Amino acid sequence: MSNASEPSNVIDLSQRLDPRSESVGALLVTVRGLATKRLHALATNMFENIDDALFDLAEKAENNAAQTQFFDGMREVRKKRAIVERTFLGQVARDLADFSAGRTRAPDADAHARPLANIELSLVGENELEESLAITSMIGKNEQRLARALFAVNQRLSVICGGARMDDASNPVGPASLAAAFRQAMRELMVEVRVKLIIYKLFDRYVLAGIDELYDDINNELAAAGVLPQLRHEIVTRRSDAPAPTGPASSVVAAPQAAAPVTDAAAAEFMQSLHAMFSARRGTTAGTEGFAGGASMPTGPLPSAAELLGALTLLQSQIAGMPGTAVPMASQADVTRDVAQLKEQLLAQIGQLRGQQTAHVSGVDEDTIDLVGMLFEFILEDHNLPAEMQVMLARLQIPYLKVALLDRRMFAHKSHPARQLLDALADAAKGWSAEADRDGRLFDKIKSIVERLLHDFDDDVAVFNRLAAELQDFLDISRKRAELAEQRVAESTRGREKLEHARRRAAQEIVGRVDGAALPPLIYGVLTRAWANYIVLTLLRQGEEAQEFRDSLRFIDDFIASARPVYDLNGRRDLRAILPSIERSLRRGLAAVAFQEADTEQLLAQLHAFYRQQLGESVPETESGTLVTSVMPLPEAIQAIEEPTVEPEPEDESLPDEAFDERNLAQARELKVGQWLEFTAEDGSADRAKLSWVSPISGRYLFVNRRGLKVADHSLGGLAQAFANGRARVLDSSMLFDRAMDAIVERLRTPEA
Repeated sequence: MSNASEPSNVIDLSQRLDPRSESVGALLVTVRGLATKRLHALATNMFENIDDALFDLAEKAENNAAQTQFFDGMREVRKKRAIVERTFLGQVARDLADFSAGRTRAPDADAHARPLANIELSLVGENELEESLAITSMIGKNEQRLARALFAVNQRLSVICGGARMDDASNPVGPASLAAAFRQAMRELMVEVRVKLIIYKLFDRYVLAGIDELYDDINNELAAAGVLPQLRHEIVTRRSDAPAPTGPASSVVAAPQAAAPVTDAAAAEFMQSLHAMFSARRGTTAGTEGFAGGASMPTGPLPSAAELLGALTLLQSQIAGMPGTAVPMASQADVTRDVAQLKEQLLAQIGQLRGQQTAHVSGVDEDTIDLVGMLFEFILEDHNLPAEMQVMLARLQIPYLKVALLDRRMFAHKSHPARQLLDALADAAKGWSAEADRDGRLFDKIKSIVERLLHDFDDDVAVFNRLAAELQDFLDISRKRAELAEQRVAESTRGREKLEHARRRAAQEIVGRVDGAALPPLIYGVLTRAWANYIVLTLLRQGEEAQEFRDSLRFIDDFIASARPVYDLNGRRDLRAILPSIERSLRRGLAAVAFQEADTEQLLAQLHAFYRQQLGESVPETESGTLVTSVMPLPEAIQAIEEPTVEPEPEDESLPDEAFDERNLAQARELKVGQWLEFTAEDGSADRAKLSWVSPISGRYLFVNRRGLKVADHSLGGLAQAFANGRARVLDSSMLFDRAMDAIVERLRTPEA
């Protein structure tokens, strides 16, 4: 037996210290000093990394708009770094001061006090919801990671403040309070929500990830000062919101001890909102259990979490055991029927496991089953996905129902691995078509991931992370190949358009300066063939602002002037003055367009004879007889440039009036590079293409498939006409899960007929 005089190792947590005592005041000053010093260092480190992170993201941005967001965010952070840092640390200091004065409260107390009836998802701004979910996610992760040290800090601070209850939420240096203080400081930044979410991730990485040492410092200082020096780090287990198992455990599969704990406030609130909507839709109260539709209240035990997961595992194994080649051949109607009937199949399977028929599950589990069912019904109706991909992804209903029963946070957290994998699969499938995937690489990869989930997933959600990483590696390689092909297509199209534009410009300049004048065939031939090609070459190489281009236009004027009849001595003097300049310019231009020297000399000989005739000098009979009828003996490689036309593009000639409807034109103008469209041909076949490039010269829209190969190019009017007659439609660029949840919430709000 132990000696009664020996000190006990079990500390009485009911002991109290007077917060007004001098010793407690000194301890509070110590805690404030430790927190301020440590958090200032962590915040400084974070801000030093924000600039580099945003710059790296800007360099890798998928388009100019995203790059601009990141650069604007960099400038805003640089400009307001001091005030954000000061606001954050100031709020932490105020929280510590309130704690010292005995004013403690949970940061989200006001949010938890709201009545359930006021929880309307549509009233919460999408950006605010994303921000809230990001914050609650990092709070939950860090509270779990730091649970042991945080528990000790809570107990010791509770003793200091006179025994008032202290938990993770009310701890002034806990992750929840620090995150709330940083969110308050972030209101100083006028940046896009995408940039805000990145900064929150960096706050998690560089500040919250480093507060372990702060807790160690506080615990060591307070323990050394005699505050619970022998505290046992025992953590109270959080109560799950899931119903406790009441039925017999399944002998088929060993499931976790509790089903679907919702451990953070945002996810719990989200599920409460959906539960209220489901209950209202069924015409029951929020606490009623069992299936609706007039069924009698259940009298037997509800299926336990283990039974539900065991039954689903059996159903999953049946699907996984089907021949891989047979499943994709199933019709969409068959898959839709299977999705709708999963609830009945699940109950039947549970009945077989129990040896007695069952017709009900708990209200929370029923909501989860219905929610996953509605998710996959949405997938089967989603026009963003090709029909083959709808059928493929619909096979994942059972694995995703298991995930939802294990962790209902999947519906509230965009960062949930299962949610991210489904979004990635759907995004990859969006651009799929049989024509673009002739080798079947993408189809086979998605099929492989689906089948591995069906075969391998039991209750370890980490498999979703592994498969998502594998899919991303595959897509990265495919994207690099496609980008090279896409770049070649764009450069080829850009080159053709620049050439055509240069030819048109050269023809306009020449024809405009000739202005209907009757020029000798020799002069006209030189201008419209050799010299026109020299102008084209100059425009392509140097552009319209170059001195060489202006000189080429000046030559046209001089050359035309040299062909006018000369009637007096002054005229002959002026002609002789410009002839050397004409010859020098012509030699330089002909050399630039690869004229052979012999051809150049032949042409100049003809011009010399022509000018002697102009000056009234004698010309040999053999030369004078050919000047009037000469049509320029130039190489065939030098193409003639005819007078330009001002008629519309061929595609636009026969467009009906609806192609010029402002709504359709506006839809075409608003397209962004990177957006996917579906084009339907006259025979009903459909192909999917991404807008790759919009010509700054002609305004034409270039579309490529997922391999980067050209599918089509349209003028603005042609694209507007395709929208008008339903031959083209824009595919939604938002994530599948987000769109599905929005549609489900809207459907739940709408009374059934």
